[in-house]
Amino acid sequence: MLGKLIATSSNSTSDEQDKDYNVFRDSLLRYLGYTNEVGESFRYQFPKFVRPSYAVAFGYCVADAASTGHHAWNSFDNDAPTSSSFIASQQSREMATFVATADTLLWQSLASVMIPGGTINVIVKASRFVATRASLPVVAAAWGPTGVGLASIPFIIKPIDNAVDYLLDNTTRHWIVPEEKKI
Repeated sequence: MLGKLIATSSNSTSDEQDKDYNVFRDSLLRYLGYTNEVGESFRYQFPKFVRPSYAVAFGYCVADAASTGHHAWNSFDNDAPTSSSFIASQQSREMATFVATADTLLWQSLASVMIPGGTINVIVKASRFVATRASLPVVAAAWGPTGVGLASIPFIIKPIDNAVDYLLDNTTRHWIVPEEKKI
């Protein structure tokens, strides 16, 4: 219910939309996954904020993975040998739940925390390097790199998400469900 209150998607309440609704991806909770990028942007002004920002972001990843695993467990159909998912039709409920949970945790850890955090860290560090060597006012040299880091967040999200999708589709997801075994 809380997810529906803070949902950013359409207000339509069709059964299909309710079935596909994910509070961690379709609501304002999604932005908790970006907490560490904000923390990295403010690293030089508030260094003690960085670790807690990663704790919040990893907490988001674990919560989304647990939610996905719970959904996989509850939606598993033992009597559906023609299921479109090879995992759901050929593996046990436990294994299907494990795979769904692990895939989500790995994807979220890479796409929401590790790669974006490292990217923002490098962007802020490079901006700080340039700012300290330029003839900028002290305030601009101190806060400019933070602004650059924050401003870059919207631009790095989609490319990183796509790269992580490609990486997992060609590694772990391929190892678990090889193309020739997909139904």
